Amino acid sequence: MSVTAPPVDGRPDGSGGSGGPHGTSAGDERLLRVSPLRTLLGRPELGAVVGAIAVFLFFSVFADSFLRASSLGTVLYAASTIGIMAVPVALLMIGGEFDLSAGVMVTSSALVSSMFSYQMTANVWVGVGVSLLVTLALGAFNGVMLTRTKLPSFIITLGTFLMLTGLNLGLTKLISGTVSTKTIANMEGFPSARKLFASQLTVGDVELKVTILWWAVLVLLATWILLRTRFGNWVFAVGGNAEAARAVGVPVARTRIGLYMGVAFCAWVSGQHLLFSFDVVQSGEGVGNELIYIIAAVIGGCLITGGYGSAIGSAVGAFIFGMTSKGIVYAEWNPDWFKFFLGAMLLLATLLNAWVRKRAEATR
Repeated sequence: MSVTAPPVDGRPDGSGGSGGPHGTSAGDERLLRVSPLRTLLGRPELGAVVGAIAVFLFFSVFADSFLRASSLGTVLYAASTIGIMAVPVALLMIGGEFDLSAGVMVTSSALVSSMFSYQMTANVWVGVGVSLLVTLALGAFNGVMLTRTKLPSFIITLGTFLMLTGLNLGLTKLISGTVSTKTIANMEGFPSARKLFASQLTVGDVELKVTILWWAVLVLLATWILLRTRFGNWVFAVGGNAEAARAVGVPVARTRIGLYMGVAFCAWVSGQHLLFSFDVVQSGEGVGNELIYIIAAVIGGCLITGGYGSAIGSAVGAFIFGMTSKGIVYAEWNPDWFKFFLGAMLLLATLLNAWVRKRAEATR
């Protein structure tokens, strides 16, 4: 059965808005000018930017050391460790899905790389490559299970989360005899791998971790994919209405699997940073981080229902996380308050994003 795609301008008659038999018109709605204010209100990350400015001003007043150059590097590093994962999680949420296994998948990636390298006495780059294949396979597993079983992504990835949590602990104790891996710092290839995944550079008086560069590249790449490629159109279409997208020829299954593999790739990057920063990996790490990734995406303007959001917004959400987590330390407050501030920001950002969307719709 053939399906006819709707005309580019959305008109049911396909007239293209010509308005007359000779194709002339004085008022083609496609040529209507959009005011800068309307364009600004339509940006999903607007609420997050406003929130980021408020958080920055708040800690600038209450934390004396917050504005130091050295503090900037620390804040950006904390933001990047969340932001690397918040980017693919945001794209997945725009596509209308979740991944509750993202946090432990980071740890799984690091464990595979470390234990394969150590047990096989191979160059650490071999372990890094094997880890990439295994992690991508985990992402593909989530996507295929979702598309084949038609179960909610919450259930599928919750199951993966529990299985990976058990595997991380069980296999690590079985192979290493403890809950952590053996050090691979003296193995061949370790210095070059550390340079790629866990090095740092100095810019002026600021020490910047390489994860900040990874984060920036991923944000730019994701933004280009969303706004400039066919796959980006598919992501928005699937998140907005999967059945309608399928009716006009969008490969819904392939799009979802690709999104989950994107999460897996970034989990691999984060996992290698974890490994090459500390030489060893604790098998219980990563539990609970998946919620922080989702929170960063939601603060950045992504809707729980899908079809709306941006990669830049997720970066702003991660930056808010970095400012809050380190700002509380610089203000010398009890760090137990961090989760309270994170929850408050989530609620305020969600309300602000909803208000911005209503204002944007009202000005159309």
